[in-house]
Amino acid sequence: MAGAIITGASSGIGQALGRELAGRGWDLALTARRTEPLRALADDLTRRHPGRRVIVRALDVTDAPAVREAMQALFVELGNVELVIANAGVGGSHQVGVGQFERSRAIVATNLLGAMATVDAAVECWRTQGATGRPRRIVGITSVAGFRGLPGSTAYSASKAGLATYLEGVRGEVRGLGIDVIDLAPGYIDTPINQDVASRPFLIDVADGARRIADLIEKNVYRSTVPVWPWNIVGWLMRQVPDALWVRTGAKAHRGGDR
Repeated sequence: MAGAIITGASSGIGQALGRELAGRGWDLALTARRTEPLRALADDLTRRHPGRRVIVRALDVTDAPAVREAMQALFVELGNVELVIANAGVGGSHQVGVGQFERSRAIVATNLLGAMATVDAAVECWRTQGATGRPRRIVGITSVAGFRGLPGSTAYSASKAGLATYLEGVRGEVRGLGIDVIDLAPGYIDTPINQDVASRPFLIDVADGARRIADLIEKNVYRSTVPVWPWNIVGWLMRQVPDALWVRTGAKAHRGGDR
């Protein structure tokens, strides 16, 4: 069986992707900082899908040496790794200049640097293996929030925009190694990361979101919003709004203080 490694699999999109991929025949390595929900998920998946291999490993993606060590071990233990999903992420809304920069640092450390460490370690493992003729895919979970800077969520927007740019560069570097790089940018999928947001337009269920993500991976797209419609149009419109109008609109939307 082909193997997939998913970071941030203890809840939200990562957990739902574990369920979806297991149902599609993938063996799995699930990582997150919290192992209790990972073990519960693994037990459920092996009960629902007899014969499916599910490996659990505690991992904090902000610890780059630990990411490298874990990836090397999981490539050996899982075997036949064809898919690595850099999904681990954190959210959080706060204003700049109010003494909360450490919150911004933590968001960027996980969403951007943690994802970069995951991608780098996976590519290193595949380089070490050499050519196998099997598919190799890296998926980075970015966000439509990375299309423009969102007042009140500046660090989150910056982390996701940075990851999208990083994935674009990596795609060109690893093409000759037979590695495809996929950038998937969800809109509002019902997960804990956005449940404190006042308005969640075009919200979809997390299981539906995971199914759509898995479909896009199988289609081997370069990049896409999730769902494709209407976020592909919304994303395009976001990029077309003049800077002055975006600033005025964003300032009105965020007035009223930190949250």
